[in-house]
Amino acid sequence: MTERNYKQGIHREQGYLLPPRVEDYVSDDNPVRAIDSYVESLELAKLRFTNSDNVMTPGQPAYPPQYLLKLYLYGYLHRVRSSRRLEAECQRNLEVIWLMGGLRPGYKTIADFRKNNLNALKQVNQDFVQVCKELDLFGKELVGIDGSFFRGNVNTDRIYTAERLHGVLKHIEQDIAHYLADLEQADLKEGSSEQHDPELSKKLEQLRSLQQKRKGQLEQLESSGDKQIAEVDEDARLLNKRQGTVAGYNVQTVVDNKHKLLVTGEVTQDNNDEHQLGPMAQAAKAVLGVEKLTAVADKGYFSGQQIRSCEQNGITPYVPEPDKKYQAKREARLPREDFIYYPVANCYRCPAGQELPLSSSKLDGGITRWAYRSSVSVCAVCPLKEQCLPKKTRRRMISRSEHETLIEAHRVRMASEEAKMMRLRSALCEHPFGTLKQWCGWTHFLLRGLEKVRAEFGLLMLSYNFKRVLSIIGLSAFREYCLMRRINQPLASV
Repeated sequence: MTERNYKQGIHREQGYLLPPRVEDYVSDDNPVRAIDSYVESLELAKLRFTNSDNVMTPGQPAYPPQYLLKLYLYGYLHRVRSSRRLEAECQRNLEVIWLMGGLRPGYKTIADFRKNNLNALKQVNQDFVQVCKELDLFGKELVGIDGSFFRGNVNTDRIYTAERLHGVLKHIEQDIAHYLADLEQADLKEGSSEQHDPELSKKLEQLRSLQQKRKGQLEQLESSGDKQIAEVDEDARLLNKRQGTVAGYNVQTVVDNKHKLLVTGEVTQDNNDEHQLGPMAQAAKAVLGVEKLTAVADKGYFSGQQIRSCEQNGITPYVPEPDKKYQAKREARLPREDFIYYPVANCYRCPAGQELPLSSSKLDGGITRWAYRSSVSVCAVCPLKEQCLPKKTRRRMISRSEHETLIEAHRVRMASEEAKMMRLRSALCEHPFGTLKQWCGWTHFLLRGLEKVRAEFGLLMLSYNFKRVLSIIGLSAFREYCLMRRINQPLASV
């Protein structure tokens, strides 16, 4: 029986004639060269990076900030975000060795660079958005706005609401009572309080210490007016969605229609997107430098106040209105849309032809709302009463906000354009978040604290745009642009 043939490797002790230069291991079309070209085109001193000011300091020379920035950009482009893993890449990855010029910073140096340059890293992200503008990669007409929950570097068990703290305190009190009963029982058996199990006293002391800590957190919540308090990452929040609860942040992005590049992004602590439409659309309009802009978003962004804010600032929003008629449909009642408003008379008219005059007004969350109520006596004999009023309700009330005219105009606009605009929204917004979460490894932000998380998201956004730009214009064209940009820098910055 003949032996099977296998491919043969090279003996480990055989000598090699390898290329003598690291340069020979990185091909001309390797994307790592784009990272090198872009970072070299930046004015790091102007961006306020640490150790970029050419000032002599005592002690060991610092690592050049441009090399550490290159390392982070490479890491985030390749899903290597940990400072320890980046340290390892500096020693075994030929692309990184080439990029770093053979420098091998330790993980502490790498981590401190990110921690000490939060604002500068955000500035680099904004600079690359400017690069996209200069390369004419933004359409500047239509943007999609979307939000997604990203996990923070914290567990849901380490974030407390007032309700949860009350529950925890109740359990602690029960445990303390249980241990006190055990101590009392031990004293009766031994006849002396000096001879009981020392572990019981230790556990009781720990419980009382924890009780004081939780009471202090509850007092802090009540005095500050906050709804949550976190132990590990004090800025992280419990965010609720259909799939469950996420401990982290609500990340907002604005995507341009031309090449699906990110125009701007923000990390927030809000549990929903109701207050984000206006701020995000206006931020995108400012970045793009245009007079008018069209913005599309999902129904989570619907708000009369936000629609008004957009239209006052030259932004035309397309946001589907949430279905608030569900309960009325379920009970087979007449929906609000069947009641017609008459501006001159300032009243509503019901399907039976009866008027609902203005009854009262109030200020609710900074918005004026008017209430229009029908007559109890008229509703009592109305033939449509069973279809109009819920049980135990004697008359119909219609609420109208100060934004109602804008909302009605928005409904007319959406009636003819909704299907088209929502298809555009889906194509614009879904892809970037899927890609960003893949780069996050479907796990979480590494940094803790809102400002640090915003800086980390800036790196993610930069990586996303960087990769797309290389795909759109090609490596050679991008390197040419970076070279011209570097040549055109003022001499003082060189």
